Amino acid sequence: MYSTTPLANTFQASILHIDMDAFFTSVEQADHPELRGQPVIIGQSQRGVAAAASYEARRYGVRSAMPIAQARKLCPQGIFLPGRMARYKDVSAQVMAIIQDLCPVVEQASVDEAYADISGMTQLYASPRVLAEHLKKTIQAQTGLTCSIGIAPNKFLAKICSDWQKPDGLTVLPPEQVRTFLDTLPVSKIPGVGPRWHKELLSLDISMVPDVLRFSRAFWTARYGQRGDMLYDRALGVDLRPVLSHEERKSCSAEHTLDADTKDRDILRHWLLLQAERVGHELRKIQKKGVCVSLKLKFNDFSQCCRNITLGMATNTTQDIYAATTALLARQHLTRPVRLIGTGVSQFRLTAGLLPVIRTEQQAKQQKLDTTLDTIRNKFGMNSIARADSQIARACVTTDLLSKKSQRSDPE
Repeated sequence: MYSTTPLANTFQASILHIDMDAFFTSVEQADHPELRGQPVIIGQSQRGVAAAASYEARRYGVRSAMPIAQARKLCPQGIFLPGRMARYKDVSAQVMAIIQDLCPVVEQASVDEAYADISGMTQLYASPRVLAEHLKKTIQAQTGLTCSIGIAPNKFLAKICSDWQKPDGLTVLPPEQVRTFLDTLPVSKIPGVGPRWHKELLSLDISMVPDVLRFSRAFWTARYGQRGDMLYDRALGVDLRPVLSHEERKSCSAEHTLDADTKDRDILRHWLLLQAERVGHELRKIQKKGVCVSLKLKFNDFSQCCRNITLGMATNTTQDIYAATTALLARQHLTRPVRLIGTGVSQFRLTAGLLPVIRTEQQAKQQKLDTTLDTIRNKFGMNSIARADSQIARACVTTDLLSKKSQRSDPE
C-alpha cells in the first residue's frame, strides 16, 4: 500500500491554471464573425505544420503540429489562414492584464496560458470557484474569447484540471479529493508524459497513475533520472514548484520551413535578413542585447545543425545579427538541401539604463534606422514598412518560389 503522506505538503496552496480555448483560431473567429462555426486552421504552407485548429476542425481529426498536407486531406473544406502572431500577442497581453488585475501572483506559461496563486483570497471572494467564474466572465466580456480554468493544490494538478472540461470549462479539485482523483487518472495525463514515454511505461504495465507506485522512487530515478523522480512525485500528488510572477527570457529566435528544399545560398541569405529583422525588432522591444548569434539549419533528411558565434559586443541591431548569421552560413558546407533555416540571439544583456556605447558612423546609421522602423511598426504593425534590402529579399524569395512552382507544373 502506498503512502499518501506527501500530499499534505501540497494542500497549503490554491493554484489556478487558465488555458485559453483554441486561442489562435478563436481570435480569428472573434475578429471575423463569418469564421465562427467554421473549421479554421492556422497554417498554409504544404510543407509546414498546423499552428492551431479550431474545435470545428478538430472534429475532423486535425490537431496542432499536424502537417498541413495531412490536415488538408482530413478537412478539405477547412479554412487555412497564415496566422497573425502580432495580433495574438496583443490579445494575450490583454488577457494577462485581466488575470493580473484579479490575482496577486501570476506566472505566464505561454501565449495562451498562465498560473495564478490564489491562496488566501477567500477574504475577497467566497470561494476559488467564484473567483474563477468572475475571471472567465471578465475575459469573455473584454475579448470575446472563452477559457478553461482548473484549480487544485499545485501546478500540475491545476493544469490537468483546466483540460478536464474543455472548452469553456471550470474544474475545482479540493485537497481531500486529490487521492481519489489520481487513483482513476491515466498516466498519460501527467504533463511531461509524451507519446514515446507513455509507450515505454505501457511496456512496464504502467497505464494508470497508481501503477507508478508499484515501483520505488529509487527504481524510477535509476531508470529515468530527474524525469523518473518527477514521475514518482506526480503519482504521489506532489509538485513543489511555486508560481513565479516573472521568468526571464533567455533567447529570441525566428525560423522558417522553406516551401522547397534548396542549396541556393542567395535564397538562404534572403531568409536570414528577414529573420534578423524580426529578431532584432523583438530584442529592442524587450530592451535586451545578446552576444551569442545562432544559425539553425535542418536538411531534407531531417538532420540538423546549429552554429553559434560569440560577438565582441552585445547587439540588437538587425544588420549585426544578419552579418553574423551570413558569416556562419558562409562557413557551412551544404552537402544536402536545406529544409528549414533559423536565426537566434542569446546570452542577453539589459539595454535599459546603460550608457551609450561609442559606435562607428555606419553602426550609428543602422541603429537610427532600426529605431525609426520600430517606431512606425509599433504604431502601424510589422508589415507597415520595410527597408529596401528586406523588400528585395522578400521579392526574391517570392519570385523563386513562384518559379519553382512553375517548373514543377511544367511537363517539359
